[in-house]
Amino acid sequence: MPRPKGQAETWRGGVILAMAAMAFLSFSDATSKWVMVTVTPLMVLWFRYAVQALGTALVLAPRRGRSMWRTHSWRWQLLRGLLMVSCSGLAFYCLQRMPVAEFTATVMLTPLVLTALARFVMKEQVSLLRWLMVLGGLVGALLVIRPGGQVDGTVGWMALTVVVTYAVFQAVTSHMTRTEDPAVMQLYTGWVGWAVSSVLVFNAWVTPQGWAQWALLLLVGLAATVGQYLLIVAFSKAPASVVSPFLYTGVAFSTLIGWWMFDHLPDALAFMGMGLVVLCGIVAGRNREATLSKPSAN
Repeated sequence: MPRPKGQAETWRGGVILAMAAMAFLSFSDATSKWVMVTVTPLMVLWFRYAVQALGTALVLAPRRGRSMWRTHSWRWQLLRGLLMVSCSGLAFYCLQRMPVAEFTATVMLTPLVLTALARFVMKEQVSLLRWLMVLGGLVGALLVIRPGGQVDGTVGWMALTVVVTYAVFQAVTSHMTRTEDPAVMQLYTGWVGWAVSSVLVFNAWVTPQGWAQWALLLLVGLAATVGQYLLIVAFSKAPASVVSPFLYTGVAFSTLIGWWMFDHLPDALAFMGMGLVVLCGIVAGRNREATLSKPSAN
């Protein structure tokens, strides 16, 4: 049965927003790498969360007032914020030392790692096909970070740590969305990240030199905040099965931006690995949605 025209247009809007979100997030990563040539990662981390914390508060405060802080569990909010700022700190360390496209492709393993978490933590049934896709995605990542390639092996394994941390963050987010307002989650994540980064940057603060550095640091935070917001809206407009495959456009955006800003293109084996990660992620996502949509035997 064809979808109603209104629903089709809404879903199309969700897809466009998801692709726009990945463009903003890829741009934020590339700009972070660019500005970290002259400032420390801790400075970038601080600006990243300062923009999110203040920006989200300024948007919510006029409409909600003090109720914008209302939450069912501040402990879960704190855990989510700590996971996100840890992930960001590790990501900035990796971006300093590896190309943007290869880093983005490795991070795209996150949905596959979530498959393992779904099986062993959330006790979800996982099909043989999804396990094969997890294995295929891991092979793809190893092609990207292989010894003798364009990525230092030590940094490559650190990128896999980012993947695991981000997968746990996504699992916590999935659990919290049952009871928490996404906007409130975004608010708490920003303020927890800003608080942690303020402590870390206290003895490492270096005042940016000139308007260009200030502009780039603010741009990092703005692009990341807008990207995350667009992603939330995209998933509110269309089902995950429709939106998720288009998140992998982040690999294409990162490759293009990496070529434009840093004159870097992955080698043939890295391209093959990136393609394998994307393919396995899409197939695994589709298979999960098909399994969940089947009527229960009971």
